[in-house]
Amino acid sequence: MSCTWPGTDIQYVAYHDTEWGVPETDSRALFEKLILDGFQAGLSWITILRKRDNFRAAFEGFEPEILARYTEKDIKRCLRDAGIIRHRGKIEATIGNAQALLRLKDAGQEFNDFCWQFVDGQPIVNHFKNTKDIPAQTEISEKMSKALKQAGFKFCGPVIVYAFMQAVGMVNDHLINCPQHENCKNLSQKL
Repeated sequence: MSCTWPGTDIQYVAYHDTEWGVPETDSRALFEKLILDGFQAGLSWITILRKRDNFRAAFEGFEPEILARYTEKDIKRCLRDAGIIRHRGKIEATIGNAQALLRLKDAGQEFNDFCWQFVDGQPIVNHFKNTKDIPAQTEISEKMSKALKQAGFKFCGPVIVYAFMQAVGMVNDHLINCPQHENCKNLSQKL
């Protein structure tokens, strides 16, 4: 039996089976996922997943160098875009987060290294049998959240960060009876 949270929605099941929990080490892809997890706050992930391509278009592929230069004109354009979540605070946070990422890079730290340092470069493989056993946050997500905030990131509380860690494979929270648990575990051994 697989994880039950994707239900039967084809897009959600495909996301579960091909993306969620797969170790991601590309800095731009990690940045995109952190931003999307921030937009998810107060919403369901399927809502964001269905709008992901619109977000990619609105935020020009989540390229930090482009986003960091967004102006009020760009914010207003995004606020008119019905294809994304039109929340000024989250849009402004996206711009600020791109600027924070570039400051890290200017200081000599790639975003992927920044993120993966919290798990010593290797995914944490959990062995949960039931969805109810999976925590909403952990001590590690609290530490990462604090470090992100200190670096200038917003919309990155410990619950958002834990969801991010799960999604990008820093944590393997597929249920042990889910075929993807073993698949992600095997992928993590290749890091």
